[in-house]
Amino acid sequence: MTLPLRKRRRPPPAVADSSQGAVRFPEVGIFLVEKRMGSSRRAFLSKLARSKGFRVEAVYSDTVTHVVSEQNTRDEVCEWLQAQPGPGRLDTPALLDVSWFTESMASGSPVLIEPRHCLVDALEILAEEAEFGNSEGRSLAFARAASVLRSIPYAVTRFEDLNSLPCFGAHSRKIVQEITEDGSSVEVQRVLHSERYHTLKVFSGIFGVGKKTADRWYQEGLRTLDDLRKKEKKLNRQQEAGLQHYTDLNSPVTRLEADKIQHVVQDAVLRFLPGAIITLTGGFRRGKQSGHDVDFLITHPTEGKEMGLLIKVVSWLSSQGLLLYHHMKQNSYKEPTQMSVQASKDRLDHFESCFSIFKLDTPNEQMESSSTAAENIRNWKALRVDLVVTPFSQYPFALLGWTGSKHFERELRRFAVHERKMILNSHALYDTKQNVMLPAHSEEDIFAHLGLDYILPTERNA
Repeated sequence: MTLPLRKRRRPPPAVADSSQGAVRFPEVGIFLVEKRMGSSRRAFLSKLARSKGFRVEAVYSDTVTHVVSEQNTRDEVCEWLQAQPGPGRLDTPALLDVSWFTESMASGSPVLIEPRHCLVDALEILAEEAEFGNSEGRSLAFARAASVLRSIPYAVTRFEDLNSLPCFGAHSRKIVQEITEDGSSVEVQRVLHSERYHTLKVFSGIFGVGKKTADRWYQEGLRTLDDLRKKEKKLNRQQEAGLQHYTDLNSPVTRLEADKIQHVVQDAVLRFLPGAIITLTGGFRRGKQSGHDVDFLITHPTEGKEMGLLIKVVSWLSSQGLLLYHHMKQNSYKEPTQMSVQASKDRLDHFESCFSIFKLDTPNEQMESSSTAAENIRNWKALRVDLVVTPFSQYPFALLGWTGSKHFERELRRFAVHERKMILNSHALYDTKQNVMLPAHSEEDIFAHLGLDYILPTERNA
């Protein structure tokens, strides 16, 4: 899975400075990610590389060709790089494990990038492939193991390190053993070279396209986005919008972009309902600096005042030319006298919602387009934005549910059922032993009902 480097600006000439000898490999610009590596080790490795003639950049810039990380996943490195200041890059650096660096130091020159050097989240890939195959149990097992592996504070270098880990089945241990001993996994490499896996990943990346639809298109012989366009497949409005804005919607959303959207949404909501509460949720509430979309919860301390608000807000945003697409869903929640276990497994809630593609101004930003050079430069970007309105009494449950992560919420609901005989979803918490709905004024109240210490949003990224 070598990441090819695109043509780039001419690298700086080989020069010497007080910190290193002559640069022997000016075409290679190394940046060492300090996260989990630590500043002392980073400084030591930088000095070592420079002494051997490598060019090591102190800050991330467009002259970096090789990003080296230790004990981080690919997604974590991508998120970190996305948050770095400076102009946007026009190329893609290789994202590498520290093993490439150490082998290069040992050989005295940059070694060829091999799949085992690349930052690939093996268990997440297998979980996704199992999901594409409708094997929910297998997908969940890999996802849990991946979550556990991410959360441990040390690097797994021996197979024995896995023995004491919870939720780590024999299949996941086998995959990690292969990687630690051989540098790669045959099964993971098979998936990475699978046409079906890559096709379904592309198709399911279209807004409004689920796994079943993506698989049906694959069975019909379609393989690319161009195939969809050429075949003139009959798509619904949501899918047409998703295909039209595919590149933007599959690019990371930065925290700065999310903050800009929040400012616009907040102004629109308060225009019609002063005193309303607008909360940015999802990964951004968990402290992430980039994500796939932007989600907002909207409520008002006086229950009932939120009714009729969303249609006014959406109409106003549309009138300002800010919505490229939107779909409204009415509130369908009916408060039950009791809840079944199935209620905790429902992925969808019943709040009044608007699922939209937002048009965000991005002055002087270079964006991908389809034809002429003039069209390649535009001053806006399409982003996925969800607006969810909740009654104030359900707000704490909605906030917990919409904050995530998906795996954290799944495990919290499982804990509630199996350990506390309670049923939790984004609307309520039900005690099956007392046959009562448990009220909550905050997330802290929900955790207290469950007999748990409060877990900060930033600690829910499992």
